[in-house]
Amino acid sequence: MKVVFFGTPDFAVPTLELLLSSRHEVMLVVSKPDQPVGRRQVLTAPPVVELARSHDVECLQPKSLKGPEIKNRLVESGAEAVVVVAYGKMIPASIIGIPRHGLINLHPSLLPRHRGPSPIQWALACGDRSTGVTTMQIDEGMDTGPILLQQRVDIEDGETAELLGPRLAKLGADLVVRTLEELEAGTLAPRPQPPDGANVTPMLRRNFAKVDWSMPARQLVNRLRGFTPWPGLYTTFRGGRLKIFGLEEAKTAPKGREKPGTVIAAAADGIVVRCGRGSAARITEVQREGRRQMPVDAFLIGERVSRGEVFG
Repeated sequence: MKVVFFGTPDFAVPTLELLLSSRHEVMLVVSKPDQPVGRRQVLTAPPVVELARSHDVECLQPKSLKGPEIKNRLVESGAEAVVVVAYGKMIPASIIGIPRHGLINLHPSLLPRHRGPSPIQWALACGDRSTGVTTMQIDEGMDTGPILLQQRVDIEDGETAELLGPRLAKLGADLVVRTLEELEAGTLAPRPQPPDGANVTPMLRRNFAKVDWSMPARQLVNRLRGFTPWPGLYTTFRGGRLKIFGLEEAKTAPKGREKPGTVIAAAADGIVVRCGRGSAARITEVQREGRRQMPVDAFLIGERVSRGEVFG
């Protein structure tokens, strides 16, 4: 099958790699423009573009998809399907109906749960025990199109977005190729998404990193898992910012009515902090601004944290 591929970040690379090694023909790759990266703001091509160029596949990096260029190139390519994986922009309606099999999107959740831009992070932040990948035909809504195939996986204990993302990317690559095979064979029929259980995830923002100690401890632990590596979690302590890299629910902590954020114990195994609904969380790894990341026992050598102190 002749395919055009839309994608940008690392998450999209396994799918493009598998398509390039398959019997399908990748006619064109469309990605976002190069972006400045690092302290020196060096203009850098997206990972998908670097891979495509290494295989001598034509790349287009338009600032907008609304002009005639992309529409004309899709028609010229003779593509029977467009595969979209984390492209990063909404697809205009003017190109949705061009390929015979439509625009096939790989979405890293079990739709209709966790539509939107951050499904991996919010599956973890919401404490889901399982997630998966979905191939769907794109329509004019936000991840509302009919489902083609799905595959479920369990979320491992302590797994973060940094670890879960690559696992879903590889799983999704296999699902995309299987979807193309079944579409080509005529054995796959799209089915509408069920009306129940739909939700839309918000875009991750820097301000999500600020700890709200009034949340239950388990919810804070899940947010750290979902927000690793970005935006992470931090609290304020003695007038400065303290990043939190290790956090667990303190199930054996004494009950109390302390204000959320209050230190109820500080020892080598962690700083125990009162959270919402009477729960408590144990901080095990931190980083002061301008200093290195360290376990709490090393942190406590330099900073004597006392019971009753309050994290902001």
